Amino acid sequence: MESTAEHIAAARLAGPDVWTHDRVKAEKETTGLDNPAETHRAARPLWRRIWEFPLVAMIAAIALLIGAGMLIGRLIPALRAAGWSEQWLDIGPSLMLAAISALLYKLLIRHFGGKKHDDLPLAGAFRDTGAGFVGGALLITLCVALAAIAGVYRITGSGSGADLWAIVLLTGVYAGFFEELLLRGIVFRWLEEMTGSWIALALSSLIFGFLHAGNPNATFFSSLAISIEAGILLGAAYMLTRSLWLAIGLHAGWNVVQGLWDVPVSGNDFDSIVSAEMTGPSLLAGGGFGLEATVFALVVATGAGIWLLVLARRKGRIVKPMWSRKGQPITAY
Repeated sequence: MESTAEHIAAARLAGPDVWTHDRVKAEKETTGLDNPAETHRAARPLWRRIWEFPLVAMIAAIALLIGAGMLIGRLIPALRAAGWSEQWLDIGPSLMLAAISALLYKLLIRHFGGKKHDDLPLAGAFRDTGAGFVGGALLITLCVALAAIAGVYRITGSGSGADLWAIVLLTGVYAGFFEELLLRGIVFRWLEEMTGSWIALALSSLIFGFLHAGNPNATFFSSLAISIEAGILLGAAYMLTRSLWLAIGLHAGWNVVQGLWDVPVSGNDFDSIVSAEMTGPSLLAGGGFGLEATVFALVVATGAGIWLLVLARRKGRIVKPMWSRKGQPITAY
């Protein structure tokens, strides 16, 4: 009787189809597993399988970012002593955290887990971020226009523009980049690898929305609204492109232009270049939280998110749960 090695050698000589069939057959006879991916995993040492498990990768990545934030936080007393204003004590450390997080991601985090993938590729970065910024700006401007038509938003004059740098750098650059890296590049990505696209989208959206529960004037409804409108929109942008740049652009464009229209950004009020007021029922005016807690944002942003989800599904970008893949590799990215 031929040995497994002799059988595979003979099959290789017989041609590629016979070789592939007989190689898989031989692996199954040897390991009892049905496909090469399972064979490869079974051959890895236990410590590596634990380290590459999605939940472990996610926790390790989050721990790195928390550590970076704690180190930067220790700099704040020194910066205050150096004469930094309170505004720049908010902006400066936030930008430092965004920059260090990008460095940690490129050097370490993108190599975590069993499925290696770079969510911050240089190719297409400017194009996708720019397209996202314009898209986010148009979406929030449409919300402002609808609020104005409904009579709950009106411009009352020009503003001082005292918080212009905070609007651009804090709500745009920092929030757009860091929050997307954390929520879509880390939390969604590895939840998706475990639970599939749909469960990961629901869980990461809820986490994202209720992380805003501590913001000024936040309510249960405002957190739920952000979970739905922003969670779906930004998660769908990532699913469609399998890159963070479009989501970063959408997030930044939405926040910056919202602030420029003198609308509170997730409850945070800024002095913009115009002065405006919003009055009326909270479902239309958002109370003190702003447009993100209104039906306008729910309809506009969620509608755009659903459209991106349809495109993602058409392009085959949906990931099945790990218990449904049965050892098959992820092919959505």
